[in-house]
Amino acid sequence: MASPPAPNTPRLDQPPLVSLVLQSKKALQHGEALCSRARETSNASAQCAVDVLALDAKVKWLSDAVIEQLKLAASVAKSIELKRAQLDKQVREWDTIRSRRTSALDDILDSLGSQVVPPDFHQASSDSSLFGSQPSSRSPSPQPSPQPQHSPSATIRDLEMTNGKSRSKRVDRSRWKTLRDFADDKAIEEVLDELDLGRNRLDDVLTSTYDYPETLANAVESIRKALPDTEKAALPSVEGVLNAQEERSMNMARHLEGLAEHYDKMTEALHESEAGEDFSEEDIQDMNRDAEELPKIIQEIEEDIASVHDLYTQLVDAKSSSQVRLDEYKKILDDLDELGDIMAEMLGRQEEIEDETQEHLSALSERLGVIDQLHANYVQYQISFNKLLEETARRRRYVEAVGRIVEGLAKQLESMAQEEHSVRESFNTEHFDHLPADICLFIENPPTRWEIVPMSDNVREVLPEVEADLLMSARERLSGTEQTPLTPIGDSL
Repeated sequence: MASPPAPNTPRLDQPPLVSLVLQSKKALQHGEALCSRARETSNASAQCAVDVLALDAKVKWLSDAVIEQLKLAASVAKSIELKRAQLDKQVREWDTIRSRRTSALDDILDSLGSQVVPPDFHQASSDSSLFGSQPSSRSPSPQPSPQPQHSPSATIRDLEMTNGKSRSKRVDRSRWKTLRDFADDKAIEEVLDELDLGRNRLDDVLTSTYDYPETLANAVESIRKALPDTEKAALPSVEGVLNAQEERSMNMARHLEGLAEHYDKMTEALHESEAGEDFSEEDIQDMNRDAEELPKIIQEIEEDIASVHDLYTQLVDAKSSSQVRLDEYKKILDDLDELGDIMAEMLGRQEEIEDETQEHLSALSERLGVIDQLHANYVQYQISFNKLLEETARRRRYVEAVGRIVEGLAKQLESMAQEEHSVRESFNTEHFDHLPADICLFIENPPTRWEIVPMSDNVREVLPEVEADLLMSARERLSGTEQTPLTPIGDSL
């Protein structure tokens, strides 16, 4: 402190200490208010930081949960797709077998259509099908009416005429019926129609879940696109914000401490001035200079509290952003819950589709068995007809052989009868007149004449002629009937 002036030295005007004290006090109070606000903001920041960290933890937990749910949904979609692929493979395998079976049936029907049937084989019978509409067992042949007696020569002539008539007649075969004409087309069409109907029903079953994988994949992709952008939603470092606030607060505390010291010094100077102490010009200049620094200090404190408030605002914004993300994830979880219900329904329906598909495939396989049976029946039908041609030719040879035997026997009997008649005539001429009239009356009887005719309970057999080329064709077909057996349906599916 400066020494008091000499008694004869005039006194300078004392600085307005009261004004300086009031100015210092006002600055101190303003600084204290700012620091108090900064302290409240820092406390709020601390609580907000806790909330931000808690919300961020919840967001991360929900984010992980959503990602896991999306992975599960994607795996479910893939699982349904694989199951669908397996069903489609089974159906394609069945379609392949069906194509092979129906092609085999078409082939045998085409083969039947290429083989003509001589008119003599069916014109004498009804026009009903020789195959599909025939009764399962043949009824006994009706008993023939007794045949009139014929002479041996008449019998031979009848045999030659009935069994040899076709030899002298050749007709245009283009109008002949084929084996195909005697097949039961209606029954074949009914079987094939039922097969098509069953296959269409299977398609209806399969198509009901065709869109499941795509629907789930689209739903998963839609939810993925709805996820918050993690890069744009990056939170500030809570620790960095709090440290920055702490640094600003400490700076404000230092400024406030300086304001308090200045106020104490000014108060003390005021007391000294009131006690009569005078201040040197240097002291007064120092006081004025210190007073002039007060606005600058207050400005720095205000800048610090503004920075503290800005940092607090960052935390508030981060909290708000985290809350928004949390709400978004909650909504996404609601969507995932709904998707989960849809997936459960899809999985249940897919299992039903698998069971229904197996039932339909089983039923369709049974229908393929009918196709196989038709194929086998028509193959055997053709074989039997070719055998019939051979058997007819064999029987005709038999009948012709019998005819030749009958002809020879008839001629032999006629010759024997004529010889016997000549011998008897010679005997009667030489001895008859010398015998009593009442002895051996039968001696005048001529020899018995014979004719060979069918037995009274039989009719004469009439067989059509099987021309050589038809018989040769039948034998060629029979030689190629060693076919590869069809694979059992159960072993293929």
